Amino acid sequence: MQVVQLLISGIAQGCIYGLIALGFVLIYKATETVSFAQGELMMLGAFAAFVGISMMGMPFWMAAVLAVVAMAAFGVLLELVVIRPILGQPQFSIVMLTIGIAYVARGVITMLPVIGTETNTLPVPYKDEIWKLGALVLNVEQMVIIVATAILCGLLFAMFRYSKLGIAMQASSQNQLAAYYMGIPVKRLNGLVWGLAAAVAAIAGMLLAPITFVHANMGFIGLKAFPAAVVGGFGSLPGAIVGGLVIGVVESFSGFYLPDGFKDTAPYIVVLLMLMFKPNGLFGEKLRKKV
Repeated sequence: MQVVQLLISGIAQGCIYGLIALGFVLIYKATETVSFAQGELMMLGAFAAFVGISMMGMPFWMAAVLAVVAMAAFGVLLELVVIRPILGQPQFSIVMLTIGIAYVARGVITMLPVIGTETNTLPVPYKDEIWKLGALVLNVEQMVIIVATAILCGLLFAMFRYSKLGIAMQASSQNQLAAYYMGIPVKRLNGLVWGLAAAVAAIAGMLLAPITFVHANMGFIGLKAFPAAVVGGFGSLPGAIVGGLVIGVVESFSGFYLPDGFKDTAPYIVVLLMLMFKPNGLFGEKLRKKV
Protein backbone atom coordinates (compact mmCIF):
# COMPACT_ATOMS: atom_id res chain seq x y z
CA MET A 1 0.00 0.00 0.00
CA GLN A 2 2.89 2.36 0.75
CA VAL A 3 4.23 1.89 -2.77
CA VAL A 4 0.78 2.61 -4.26
CA GLN A 5 0.44 5.74 -2.12
CA LEU A 6 3.85 6.99 -3.25
CA LEU A 7 2.99 6.19 -6.86
CA ILE A 8 -0.28 8.15 -6.74
CA SER A 9 1.43 11.06 -5.00
CA GLY A 10 4.18 11.04 -7.62
CA ILE A 11 1.70 10.91 -10.49
CA ALA A 12 -0.26 13.85 -9.05
CA GLN A 13 2.90 15.93 -8.63
CA GLY A 14 4.06 14.81 -12.06
CA CYS A 15 0.81 16.05 -13.60
CA ILE A 16 1.59 19.54 -12.30
CA TYR A 17 5.10 19.35 -13.74
CA GLY A 18 3.63 18.09 -16.99
CA LEU A 19 1.13 20.95 -17.31
CA ILE A 20 3.84 23.55 -16.76
CA ALA A 21 6.10 21.68 -19.18
CA LEU A 22 3.28 21.88 -21.73
CA GLY A 23 3.71 25.64 -21.63
CA PHE A 24 7.45 25.28 -22.22
CA VAL A 25 6.85 23.05 -25.24
CA LEU A 26 4.00 25.11 -26.72
CA ILE A 27 6.06 28.30 -26.66
CA TYR A 28 9.20 26.53 -27.87
CA LYS A 29 7.36 25.01 -30.84
CA ALA A 30 5.83 28.38 -31.74
CA THR A 31 8.83 30.70 -31.29
CA GLU A 32 11.82 28.32 -30.93
CA THR A 33 12.71 29.87 -27.61
CA VAL A 34 12.34 28.84 -23.98
CA SER A 35 10.12 30.81 -21.61
CA PHE A 36 11.32 30.69 -18.03
CA ALA A 37 8.26 32.65 -16.90
CA GLN A 38 5.94 29.63 -16.90
CA GLY A 39 6.23 29.06 -13.16
CA GLU A 40 5.32 32.67 -12.46
CA LEU A 41 2.35 32.51 -14.84
CA MET A 42 1.17 29.54 -12.79
CA MET A 43 1.61 31.61 -9.62
CA LEU A 44 -0.35 34.53 -11.09
CA GLY A 45 -3.19 32.18 -12.03
CA ALA A 46 -3.37 30.83 -8.47
CA PHE A 47 -3.41 34.37 -7.06
CA ALA A 48 -6.14 35.40 -9.52
CA ALA A 49 -8.34 32.53 -8.31
CA PHE A 50 -7.54 33.34 -4.68
CA VAL A 51 -8.52 36.99 -5.11
CA GLY A 52 -11.75 36.00 -6.84
CA ILE A 53 -12.78 33.57 -4.10
CA SER A 54 -11.47 35.16 -0.91
CA MET A 55 -11.71 38.87 -1.68
CA MET A 56 -14.57 39.11 -4.20
CA GLY A 57 -16.72 36.33 -2.77
CA MET A 58 -17.06 34.39 -6.03
CA PRO A 59 -17.90 30.68 -6.09
CA PHE A 60 -14.88 28.49 -6.74
CA TRP A 61 -15.88 27.42 -10.25
CA MET A 62 -16.64 30.97 -11.37
CA ALA A 63 -13.34 32.26 -9.98
CA ALA A 64 -11.47 29.38 -11.63
CA VAL A 65 -12.97 30.06 -15.07
CA LEU A 66 -12.36 33.81 -14.80
CA ALA A 67 -8.77 33.20 -13.65
CA VAL A 68 -8.08 31.00 -16.69
CA VAL A 69 -9.66 33.53 -19.08
CA ALA A 70 -7.77 36.41 -17.46
CA MET A 71 -4.45 34.58 -17.68
CA ALA A 72 -5.09 33.65 -21.33
CA ALA A 73 -5.69 37.31 -22.11
CA PHE A 74 -2.59 38.26 -20.11
CA GLY A 75 -0.51 35.76 -22.10
CA VAL A 76 -1.70 37.18 -25.43
CA LEU A 77 -1.00 40.74 -24.23
CA LEU A 78 2.43 39.73 -22.90
CA GLU A 79 3.41 38.29 -26.27
CA LEU A 80 2.12 41.33 -28.13
CA VAL A 81 3.72 44.01 -25.96
CA VAL A 82 6.89 42.38 -24.61
CA ILE A 83 7.88 39.33 -26.65
CA ARG A 84 6.95 40.22 -30.24
CA PRO A 85 9.12 43.38 -30.49
CA ILE A 86 12.24 41.38 -29.63
CA LEU A 87 11.62 38.38 -31.91
CA GLY A 88 14.44 38.01 -34.40
CA GLN A 89 17.04 38.91 -31.80
CA PRO A 90 19.43 36.24 -30.46
CA GLN A 91 17.61 33.56 -28.47
CA PHE A 92 19.68 34.40 -25.40
CA SER A 93 18.05 37.85 -25.35
CA ILE A 94 14.55 36.36 -25.40
CA VAL A 95 15.42 33.85 -22.68
CA MET A 96 16.79 36.63 -20.46
CA LEU A 97 13.64 38.64 -21.16
CA THR A 98 11.43 35.79 -19.92
CA ILE A 99 13.59 35.50 -16.79
CA GLY A 100 13.08 39.24 -16.27
CA ILE A 101 9.30 38.80 -16.69
CA ALA A 102 9.39 36.12 -13.99
CA TYR A 103 11.22 38.41 -11.55
CA VAL A 104 8.89 41.32 -12.28
CA ALA A 105 5.79 39.15 -11.75
CA ARG A 106 7.14 37.87 -8.45
CA GLY A 107 8.09 41.37 -7.33
CA VAL A 108 4.69 42.84 -8.20
CA ILE A 109 2.89 40.12 -6.24
CA THR A 110 5.20 40.64 -3.26
CA MET A 111 4.31 44.34 -3.21
CA LEU A 112 0.58 43.64 -2.89
CA PRO A 113 -0.68 44.55 0.59
CA VAL A 114 -1.76 41.73 2.91
CA ILE A 115 -1.73 38.83 0.44
CA GLY A 116 1.61 39.47 -1.27
CA THR A 117 3.88 38.45 1.58
CA GLU A 118 1.61 35.88 3.22
CA THR A 119 1.04 32.18 2.60
CA ASN A 120 -2.59 31.95 1.55
CA THR A 121 -4.99 29.03 1.41
CA LEU A 122 -7.10 28.55 -1.69
CA PRO A 123 -10.57 27.54 -0.40
CA VAL A 124 -11.53 24.73 -2.76
CA PRO A 125 -14.66 22.57 -2.16
CA TYR A 126 -12.63 19.36 -1.84
CA LYS A 127 -10.03 20.67 0.63
CA ASP A 128 -8.62 17.96 2.99
CA GLU A 129 -11.09 15.30 1.81
CA ILE A 130 -10.01 11.66 1.50
CA TRP A 131 -11.35 8.47 -0.05
CA LYS A 132 -10.77 5.11 1.63
CA LEU A 133 -10.56 1.98 -0.51
CA GLY A 134 -9.80 -0.73 2.02
CA ALA A 135 -6.30 -0.07 3.31
CA LEU A 136 -5.67 2.47 0.56
CA VAL A 137 -6.24 6.13 1.46
CA LEU A 138 -6.61 8.50 -1.50
CA ASN A 139 -6.19 12.24 -1.17
CA VAL A 140 -9.01 13.89 -3.12
CA GLU A 141 -6.79 16.87 -3.94
CA GLN A 142 -4.35 14.54 -5.70
CA MET A 143 -7.12 12.68 -7.52
CA VAL A 144 -8.56 15.98 -8.77
CA ILE A 145 -5.14 16.88 -10.17
CA ILE A 146 -4.89 13.56 -12.03
CA VAL A 147 -8.45 13.66 -13.41
CA ALA A 148 -8.26 17.35 -14.39
CA THR A 149 -4.94 16.77 -16.17
CA ALA A 150 -6.39 13.83 -18.10
CA ILE A 151 -9.41 15.89 -19.17
CA LEU A 152 -7.25 18.86 -20.18
CA CYS A 153 -4.94 16.62 -22.21
CA GLY A 154 -7.98 15.16 -23.98
CA LEU A 155 -9.26 18.63 -24.82
CA LEU A 156 -5.87 19.76 -26.11
CA PHE A 157 -5.57 16.61 -28.21
CA ALA A 158 -9.00 17.22 -29.74
CA MET A 159 -8.14 20.86 -30.42
CA PHE A 160 -4.84 20.11 -32.16
CA ARG A 161 -6.29 17.15 -34.06
CA TYR A 162 -9.69 18.36 -35.23
CA SER A 163 -9.98 22.18 -35.00
CA LYS A 164 -8.75 24.57 -37.68
CA LEU A 165 -6.95 26.59 -35.00
CA GLY A 166 -5.07 23.57 -33.71
CA ILE A 167 -4.10 22.42 -37.20
CA ALA A 168 -2.90 25.95 -38.02
CA MET A 169 -0.81 25.97 -34.82
CA GLN A 170 0.76 22.66 -35.81
CA ALA A 171 1.54 23.97 -39.29
CA SER A 172 3.07 27.13 -37.86
CA SER A 173 5.22 25.15 -35.43
CA GLN A 174 6.56 22.95 -38.26
CA ASN A 175 7.52 25.79 -40.62
CA GLN A 176 6.50 29.37 -39.90
CA LEU A 177 7.58 30.70 -43.28
CA ALA A 178 5.66 28.06 -45.23
CA ALA A 179 2.62 28.58 -43.00
CA TYR A 180 2.79 32.33 -43.62
CA TYR A 181 2.90 31.82 -47.41
CA MET A 182 -0.15 29.53 -47.10
CA GLY A 183 -2.12 32.39 -45.56
CA ILE A 184 -1.87 31.37 -41.89
CA PRO A 185 -1.62 34.42 -39.56
CA VAL A 186 1.59 33.33 -37.83
CA LYS A 187 1.97 36.39 -35.60
CA ARG A 188 -1.58 36.07 -34.32
CA LEU A 189 -1.06 32.36 -33.68
CA ASN A 190 2.07 33.08 -31.65
CA GLY A 191 0.00 35.33 -29.40
CA LEU A 192 -2.66 32.64 -29.05
CA VAL A 193 0.03 30.09 -28.16
CA TRP A 194 1.28 32.34 -25.35
CA GLY A 195 -2.32 32.77 -24.20
CA LEU A 196 -2.86 29.00 -24.23
CA ALA A 197 0.38 28.40 -22.33
CA ALA A 198 -0.65 30.99 -19.70
CA ALA A 199 -4.12 29.42 -19.38
CA VAL A 200 -2.64 25.94 -18.88
CA ALA A 201 -0.22 27.36 -16.29
CA ALA A 202 -3.14 28.99 -14.46
CA ILE A 203 -4.96 25.65 -14.30
CA ALA A 204 -1.79 24.04 -12.93
CA GLY A 205 -1.56 26.76 -10.29
CA MET A 206 -5.14 26.25 -9.12
CA LEU A 207 -4.64 22.49 -8.95
CA LEU A 208 -1.40 22.84 -6.99
CA ALA A 209 -2.57 25.61 -4.63
CA PRO A 210 -4.64 23.40 -2.26
CA ILE A 211 -1.51 21.32 -1.58
CA THR A 212 1.27 23.91 -1.41
CA PHE A 213 -0.81 27.05 -0.66
CA VAL A 214 -0.70 30.30 -2.63
CA HIS A 215 2.43 32.41 -2.19
CA ALA A 216 4.78 34.54 -4.27
CA ASN A 217 7.49 31.87 -4.49
CA MET A 218 5.33 28.99 -5.70
CA GLY A 219 6.49 29.75 -9.24
CA PHE A 220 9.87 28.21 -8.47
CA ILE A 221 8.28 24.84 -9.18
CA GLY A 222 8.74 25.75 -12.82
CA LEU A 223 12.43 24.94 -12.39
CA LYS A 224 11.40 21.30 -11.86
CA ALA A 225 9.01 21.37 -14.79
CA PHE A 226 11.89 22.26 -17.10
CA PRO A 227 13.52 18.83 -16.57
CA ALA A 228 10.13 17.28 -17.39
CA ALA A 229 10.14 19.02 -20.78
CA VAL A 230 13.71 17.87 -21.43
CA VAL A 231 12.98 14.25 -20.46
CA GLY A 232 9.86 14.08 -22.61
CA GLY A 233 11.44 15.83 -25.57
CA PHE A 234 11.21 19.58 -26.04
CA GLY A 235 9.24 19.35 -29.26
CA SER A 236 6.61 16.90 -28.04
CA LEU A 237 3.37 17.80 -26.25
CA PRO A 238 2.65 14.21 -25.09
CA GLY A 239 6.29 14.01 -24.07
CA ALA A 240 5.81 16.97 -21.69
CA ILE A 241 3.14 15.06 -19.77
CA VAL A 242 5.09 11.80 -19.76
CA GLY A 243 8.25 13.63 -18.70
CA GLY A 244 6.33 15.28 -15.88
CA LEU A 245 5.05 11.91 -14.69
CA VAL A 246 8.56 10.46 -14.77
CA ILE A 247 9.98 13.36 -12.75
CA GLY A 248 7.08 13.29 -10.29
CA VAL A 249 7.32 9.54 -9.61
CA VAL A 250 11.12 9.64 -9.31
CA GLU A 251 10.88 12.56 -6.90
CA SER A 252 8.22 10.83 -4.80
CA PHE A 253 10.14 7.56 -4.40
CA SER A 254 13.54 9.19 -3.92
CA GLY A 255 12.12 11.44 -1.20
CA PHE A 256 10.84 8.40 0.71
CA TYR A 257 13.55 5.78 0.18
CA LEU A 258 16.71 7.87 -0.23
CA PRO A 259 18.45 10.21 2.26
CA ASP A 260 17.46 13.84 2.68
CA GLY A 261 18.34 16.06 -0.23
CA PHE A 262 17.90 13.46 -2.97
CA LYS A 263 14.29 14.49 -3.56
CA ASP A 264 15.34 17.90 -4.88
CA THR A 265 18.30 16.64 -6.90
CA ALA A 266 16.66 13.52 -8.40
CA PRO A 267 14.92 15.37 -11.29
CA TYR A 268 18.22 16.86 -12.45
CA ILE A 269 20.00 13.51 -12.17
CA VAL A 270 17.31 12.05 -14.45
CA VAL A 271 17.88 14.92 -16.91
CA LEU A 272 21.64 14.31 -16.93
CA LEU A 273 21.10 10.61 -17.62
CA MET A 274 18.61 11.40 -20.36
CA LEU A 275 20.99 13.85 -22.03
CA MET A 276 23.76 11.26 -21.88
CA PHE A 277 21.81 8.36 -23.38
CA LYS A 278 18.90 9.93 -25.29
CA PRO A 279 19.56 13.64 -25.86
CA ASN A 280 16.34 14.21 -27.83
CA GLY A 281 14.16 12.99 -24.95
CA LEU A 282 11.66 10.15 -24.88
CA PHE A 283 9.47 11.56 -27.65
CA GLY A 284 11.79 14.12 -29.21
CA GLU A 285 12.33 14.22 -32.96
CA LYS A 286 15.73 13.50 -34.44
CA LEU A 287 16.83 16.52 -36.43
CA ARG A 288 19.56 16.33 -39.03
CA LYS A 289 21.19 19.19 -40.87
CA LYS A 290 22.96 18.73 -44.18
CA VAL A 291 26.09 20.82 -44.59
